[in-house]
Amino acid sequence: MTIETDRKILELTTLYEVAKLASSSLDLDTTLGSILHTLSVFLEMGRGTLTLLDPATGVLQVRASYGLTAGEMRRGTYKVGEGVTGKVFETGRPFIVPDVKSEPLFLNRTGSRGDIKKENISFIGVPVKVNNRVIGVLSVDRLFSLNVNYEEDVRLLNVVASIIGQTVMLHRMIKAEKDKLVRENSRLKDELGRRYSLPNIIGSTDVMQEVFRTVGVVSGSQSTALIRGESGTGKELVAKAIHYMGKRSKGPFIKFNCAAIPEGLLESELFGHEKGAFTGAVAAKKGRFEMAQGGTIFLDEIGDLPLSLQPKMLRVLQEHEFERVGGERTMKVDIRVIAATSRDLETLMSAGQFREDLYYRLNVVPIFIPPLRDRAGDIPELVDHFARKVGSRTDRKVRLTQDAVVALARYPWPGNVRELENVVERTIVMSGKDVIDVTDLKLVPVQSGAAAGNPRPAGTEGLPQAVQEVELRSLKDALSRTGWRQAAAARLLGITPRQIGYRIIKYGLTPPSEMA
Repeated sequence: MTIETDRKILELTTLYEVAKLASSSLDLDTTLGSILHTLSVFLEMGRGTLTLLDPATGVLQVRASYGLTAGEMRRGTYKVGEGVTGKVFETGRPFIVPDVKSEPLFLNRTGSRGDIKKENISFIGVPVKVNNRVIGVLSVDRLFSLNVNYEEDVRLLNVVASIIGQTVMLHRMIKAEKDKLVRENSRLKDELGRRYSLPNIIGSTDVMQEVFRTVGVVSGSQSTALIRGESGTGKELVAKAIHYMGKRSKGPFIKFNCAAIPEGLLESELFGHEKGAFTGAVAAKKGRFEMAQGGTIFLDEIGDLPLSLQPKMLRVLQEHEFERVGGERTMKVDIRVIAATSRDLETLMSAGQFREDLYYRLNVVPIFIPPLRDRAGDIPELVDHFARKVGSRTDRKVRLTQDAVVALARYPWPGNVRELENVVERTIVMSGKDVIDVTDLKLVPVQSGAAAGNPRPAGTEGLPQAVQEVELRSLKDALSRTGWRQAAAARLLGITPRQIGYRIIKYGLTPPSEMA
């Protein structure tokens, strides 16, 4: 076998190893260092460096090396056109220095070679290009010898430099995409935080202001909260506000509806299962509690949780630990629990369908969301919000007349805010009008007491009516004292002119002159 053949085999082996290394690690510095080490091992090249242009500073800086210390790498900086490295970058052409001690352009900036006047070293630098654009310089040291074929070295190093260039750009693209995803994730979390923060939950009535005050306090703690209220009152919206206003806002918010999953699957969905735990369990699976690690789990319709699962739920709440279905390893979780129900838990406890100890563990901070019929003063503002929401989706500017708003405010809304939103959207879509009048509304008459079966905290049965009577007397008194100047009356009551306008509509009040 000839020397030329040996060289070809060595070159092919080197390129094969370099190509393997280029795709072997997601860490760019590790990859580049390994490639330079391979050049040294296979081709008996001494020190090797990869110098890349820093786009922010416009300076060439040693990014990876073989045979240099960390301090020597830090000293390896060059301006474009400075020294051999700077010239290679500037011209985009290889540069061969057969003997470094006789080349004035060789700066030995890193200081890794000691006194170069006493060294017997050759230096080769080739440009690293991507799409014909120079991004850096690959350089190596070789022992000076008359037998070294520099043209073959340059040819090989050009191929290696091409592989390095593609590797660097690939890693930069991956990093840019990752940074973009991180920014997008942060933006979405901020958007969610704004969307579910208290200022974006509509309600200016006294009962809702009390809810807001409670939410503001509980969001700053880690206590378990139990949200009570009829279906459609916005319990999930309040749960999200608590999460995104709290210290766990950067963590996940995992929602689980206890009434939406068949009883036979509930335990697996909540706590996860191990492979082979039951027929069809072909792989291990995390449950909702594990998914919520570091964040919040929202257990909606907790009153529908089967009695058989309640002891395990109690253990998670108390000890923050559980076992997967079919598993023996105890899982620990750091989570906050927020539960919600539209059922009367006290009645369920009396019937033996809900554990008393679980009830008290959940009911650390109770939050009652009043039905819409008990906060009719919020309806004008809600209607305005929903109209703008639908209008923005259909590129229309829609409004409802005062008569239409009054009719909506007097409706009992058994389906609460959810029903109101559906009616507003349906009316806008079906009417095709930009101004909705009372004749466009299709409200179904509701029998008295239709929503009477929904839960209400003990001792609050007559509270909404009493609150409204006090509010009405205060409103009439303020309007009378200010001669029905709404802005002045609002200042007297400590509310905004918009809020007093809603209250006037709510109670159907008119100035004395219009009553004559």
